[in-house]
Amino acid sequence: MGCLNAFKRRVGPAGEGERPMGKGVKAAVVGGVFAVMVGGAGYGAYNIVSALSGDGGGSSASAPRTGTPDREEVAETSEKFFAAWEKGQATQAAAQTDNAQAAEALLSAYGEEARISQVQITPGRASGTTVPFRVKATVSYEGTSKPLSYESELTVVRGKTTGRALVGWQPSVVHPQLKEGDTLVTEESAKPPIKAVDRNGKELSREEYPSLGPVLDSLRERYGAEAGGKPGVELVIRHADPAVAGDTPLLTLAEGKPGVLRTTLSAGVQAAAEKAVRRYAESSVVALKPSTGEVLAVANHREDGFNAAFQGKVAPGSTMKIITAAMLIDNGVTSMNGPAPCPDTATWQSQTFKNLTGMEPNEKATLANSFLRSCNTAFIKLVDEEPLTDASLQQEAEQRFGLGRGDWKTGIASFDGSVPAVSGPDRAAGAIGQGQVQMNPLNMASVTATAITGAFRQPYLVSPELDDRQPARAKGLPAGTAAQLKQMMRLTATQGTAARAMSGLSGDIGAKTGSAEVAGNATSDSWFTGFRGDVAAAAMVQQGGHGGDAAGPIVAAVLRAGG
Repeated sequence: MGCLNAFKRRVGPAGEGERPMGKGVKAAVVGGVFAVMVGGAGYGAYNIVSALSGDGGGSSASAPRTGTPDREEVAETSEKFFAAWEKGQATQAAAQTDNAQAAEALLSAYGEEARISQVQITPGRASGTTVPFRVKATVSYEGTSKPLSYESELTVVRGKTTGRALVGWQPSVVHPQLKEGDTLVTEESAKPPIKAVDRNGKELSREEYPSLGPVLDSLRERYGAEAGGKPGVELVIRHADPAVAGDTPLLTLAEGKPGVLRTTLSAGVQAAAEKAVRRYAESSVVALKPSTGEVLAVANHREDGFNAAFQGKVAPGSTMKIITAAMLIDNGVTSMNGPAPCPDTATWQSQTFKNLTGMEPNEKATLANSFLRSCNTAFIKLVDEEPLTDASLQQEAEQRFGLGRGDWKTGIASFDGSVPAVSGPDRAAGAIGQGQVQMNPLNMASVTATAITGAFRQPYLVSPELDDRQPARAKGLPAGTAAQLKQMMRLTATQGTAARAMSGLSGDIGAKTGSAEVAGNATSDSWFTGFRGDVAAAAMVQQGGHGGDAAGPIVAAVLRAGG
């Protein structure tokens, strides 16, 4: 065992043994006996020693270690992981993690499908159990090579059964943009690249408009071939999540020829939207032209990169009262100047609903007054009136506003809302945008557009003429209903809950605020939708508070740019 102990003393973290790990992680083989046993395989030497000493899962008289890995364990574990990764030894590297099966699959793809070689890893200074590092490598495909460089980090954890110090496995260890189930591939592009341009021909790049990244990927996936480009060779992330459209390019080895794809976006409005959402975490906004349905801007500021502006499915709060008011008017229950009393509370089938704190009750309120103050109880009481049924709100949403039928064809993946026919407390909750109602900013911008024009024009990002898509149809609103809705939104923007956010905007303006309570969240989601001239916009900020607090300023900034 003397030789064994001598070997273990000389293989330690860089700077602590006699020889630092080459590229940060080369193990020294010392002693004639072990040199013969290993035959030049440095990593194999460690496995033998590890097994004999009880560190690799072999028998040991001592109990497994517990607690947070110490500094020496962090250094040793990360170095062994890096050493195997550098050498392309996927199995050995994976053995240093707490999920060897998943790690081996991704690390194997790193060298095989992704064609990444000549890996050099430079660890940074550890912070506790977390080790940052830089990767430099080469990506090669059919005689063409390009350098690859990026930064990532790993965390060393204690194995639950063995007590070993192990790399806590996450796909992001291999590359920071990888998520569960994703992999890396280098090959000829599945779709040719595109040069997306706005309505006036200005290029829309992800560098200038960062939140458009997922949208541009979706446009390329769907229209790469139609735009007339030729594919190149790329290193890409192939996503497991079906909600993520197309691959995410990381490195271009051979340039393809991009085809030009004209969108309906406005570079100026998009720039304003990008700037506005950056002020609030987990925020999304959409702007469009009510007269045509053309989308002028779509922006998201989210940690997960999800296009919640088009694909989100959350309760819209009191912005839903636009549709509920339309239902009340269309069914003859009341009108803009008709009665809509606003009591302190309203009970629906044993469930009590309240207004926002501080709202004064008004038993003589009109619908316009209850709308501009966003009185919940007024709408709860009115949805119980004849001839309304459990299906009335759903019918209004589907037939008048084109929502909830699953037939929107915007040019990229989108969700067109859901307003199910329900009974019990959810029927009342739906009237104020809670319960089972689900929307996103695209839906609510469209609702505003329909409300102020009377016509439903399905929103779109790419002209339907490019691929012969058939837009969704709906019959829209009677002229009298649209006129009343537009006037109530004007009053809300100038005298009601939206006045502060909309102050300073000139021209014909209108708005509606919303706050949506979400189970488990202490703060409500902030919603706001509004119009200015021929621009409608809607925004949502998760846990942003009242509608005018966070979503309101976003919409106002976008409307200001679009005017």
